[in-house]
Amino acid sequence: MGVVLNIFDVMEMIGIISFAISGAMVGIRKQLDFFGVLILGIVTAVGGGVLRDIILGATPPAMFQNPIYAITAIAACFIIFIPSVRGFVSRSSILMLVTDSIGLGIFTVSGAMRAFETTADAGLFLPVFVGVVTGVGGGLIKDIMAGNTPDIFVKHIYATASIAGAVLFCILRAFAGRYISMLAATGFIIAVRLLASHFEWSLPKLS
Repeated sequence: MGVVLNIFDVMEMIGIISFAISGAMVGIRKQLDFFGVLILGIVTAVGGGVLRDIILGATPPAMFQNPIYAITAIAACFIIFIPSVRGFVSRSSILMLVTDSIGLGIFTVSGAMRAFETTADAGLFLPVFVGVVTGVGGGLIKDIMAGNTPDIFVKHIYATASIAGAVLFCILRAFAGRYISMLAATGFIIAVRLLASHFEWSLPKLS
């Protein structure tokens, strides 16, 4: 149990760092000032978790009870402001894709697992819904604040990858346990996002 919880915490920290970098990069490309970049990074990193906790009735949300989440996001954003790093990330679409995909995978699984932990008879719909909201929520808020069309509406297989990964996690959890299901579902979401971007997979669009 302790090993799983430790791995779960480590995965959440990796997700926060990944999403914070992704959000900060959007701010830099939008030519926002220091404060604007910082806010976008923090919102992207913790926004989904706040929505998750509100839905599950866990108030105040975890980020307000434990400052380590916000501190980690802020630290990741500060790294982006190192001149050599900032110059690299401002030109690197690959880095944004990878960090965003990692954050999506980790937080989708994190949200689904939290739903199982807080609800005795969670079923399937609740953990999948909470998982997807956790995975895309921070990015959705970030895009609205940055004046962009939310990624979940325009990116190749974005929310769809989150939904499929959350369902996979719920199914595997019943047979393989939390540890394997966490890693497998997270890896699945990341792989789908990267492959969808590389091969330009997308859902049908109305003309």
